[in-house]
Amino acid sequence: MNNLKLDVADQIAVLTINRPGALNALNSETLDELNAALTEIEARDDVKVVILTGGPDKKDNPYKSFVAGADIAEMVNFSAAEARAFGMRAAEPFFKLMNMRQVTIAAVNGFALGGGCEIAMACDIRIAAENATFAQPETGLGIIPGFGGTQRLARLVGMGRAKELIFTCDNIDAAEAYRIGLVNKVVAKEELMDTAKKMASKIISKGSYAVSIAKAAINNGYDMDIKNAVEMEANLFGITCSTHDKTEGMTAFLERRAADLTDF
Repeated sequence: MNNLKLDVADQIAVLTINRPGALNALNSETLDELNAALTEIEARDDVKVVILTGGPDKKDNPYKSFVAGADIAEMVNFSAAEARAFGMRAAEPFFKLMNMRQVTIAAVNGFALGGGCEIAMACDIRIAAENATFAQPETGLGIIPGFGGTQRLARLVGMGRAKELIFTCDNIDAAEAYRIGLVNKVVAKEELMDTAKKMASKIISKGSYAVSIAKAAINNGYDMDIKNAVEMEANLFGITCSTHDKTEGMTAFLERRAADLTDF
């Protein structure tokens, strides 16, 4: 991989976008590499959580840019058909981040602009360094967000705030992103990866199969009417009650011992 780094340890995959000369901007090659890496990770039983982050810049500053956006140098001469294809090219790995059985955490360092904000929103959880900056600046370039921004942002922060951010192109800092619900947590930049890994380890300590089913229930039920969503949840609840982890978890609880949860 030319633009990504993958490190796996302790059931955590750290996937680092690494285009230092372009502030980790997403071009076609990077999107294809991301899709291939996520396909590989999803098939691995030894990975329970994926942390997505941005690599350092040319001066080895790891906190300058998460992903500065889609690669404008590649986009500038796109036709309408090419632009649509580029958006759909991003949709495949972004939906993998959203729907893969592993939990995905965006550890956002520095700029998360345009496509950077959009890829963070595709993850299950977002942890921001205190110097992180978020924006959807596309309308200032005469276009709209093309990697899911108009849809995921409204779902995360509400339609009114999403419209304001997309229409004005305003940058917001990590504190404001937390206030409006765009990120789950803000930490000192030096603590970003440790915080993400601690959260990952906490998630891994739970029933990984149950976590994956809970993720699917939340994702699939979000746009359903409540009656059908609750029925879907009951069906999935039933499935989890047929597993080894259910028997082990409940028996361990009654016996006041630590559970050995192994399903995934």
